[in-house]
Amino acid sequence: MSENDNINPLTDLPPIGKLLGLDLGTKTIGVAISDSLRMSATPLTTIRRSKFTQDAEQLDNLIEENKAIGIVLGLPLNMDGSEGPRVQSTRAFARNLSARISIPIVFWDERLSTSAVTRTLIEADVSRSKRAQVVDKLAASYILQGALERLRRG
Repeated sequence: MSENDNINPLTDLPPIGKLLGLDLGTKTIGVAISDSLRMSATPLTTIRRSKFTQDAEQLDNLIEENKAIGIVLGLPLNMDGSEGPRVQSTRAFARNLSARISIPIVFWDERLSTSAVTRTLIEADVSRSKRAQVVDKLAASYILQGALERLRRG
C-alpha cells in the first residue's frame, strides 16, 4: 500500500512473530510464511479454492500449525492505483475471514507480483506446467517479502 494509505496499515501487525502472506486468486490462494524474525518469506502451499467456509478452514489450520500472528493479503489494485472488482472481492474475503479469526489482516499492494514471479520462472527455464503449480505460492511469497522489507525500513 502507499505510505498515505491508512487502511489496515502494516503497523496493525504485532511487532514480532510469523506472518502469512496470501495471494488471493479466483481459483487458488497462494500462501507464504515468514520466519519469526521476519527476515524472509517462504512459499508454503497453494489452496485450491472451493466454498469460503472450506477455504477459511484451511487457512485456520495453517494459522494454527504455523503459529502465525498476522496476515498480509495482496490487494490487486489496477495499474493506475484505482480499485476494481477484484479489490472489492479481496476486501470482502478479508472481512469474512476477519470475522472468523483473531489475528489482524493487512493489505499490501500486489501489482505485478504474479507477472514478476512468472518472468523469473521463465528466465529460469521452468516449464509451463511446473510454473502453474508454483506461481501462486511464489506470488504470495513475493507479496509477503515486500511487506517484510517495508516493516524493516519502518
